[in-house]
Amino acid sequence: MFRINRMTDYAVVMLVDMARKRQVRSAQQIAADTGVPLPTVAKLLKTLARDGLVSSVRGAGGGYALGREPLEITVADMIQAVEGPIALTSCVDEADDECGIEALCPMHGHWSQVNAAVRAALSTVSLAQMAQDQPMFGVPAAE
Repeated sequence: MFRINRMTDYAVVMLVDMARKRQVRSAQQIAADTGVPLPTVAKLLKTLARDGLVSSVRGAGGGYALGREPLEITVADMIQAVEGPIALTSCVDEADDECGIEALCPMHGHWSQVNAAVRAALSTVSLAQMAQDQPMFGVPAAE
């Protein structure tokens, strides 16, 4: 089963909340608003800031806000920011792991096509769509 990890799930929850509220908020406020534990929020904000999905604002009214417009952030961006390159198996080009039977495997090279299709599908859904109150199944991402 292909499944995103808990940290990625929390990151999506936070980003959707930030897209809906569109204001600078502290990590404490984001944690209170989303129910994500504060240490996790703090860790994820640093990770998301590294990839430009959120930005930090210094000063008395400082905190965190989206780093890009919600239409410009895709589900693929969110997953990659937390988990790294999208790789369904260890034999795709973007995978961090090495496969022990790569030279003998009849599937070598074929999984890359599947991986590219999954990445492409995840790139068609924007944060703006995820932040809508009603799911929009079958509707392509706005460009």
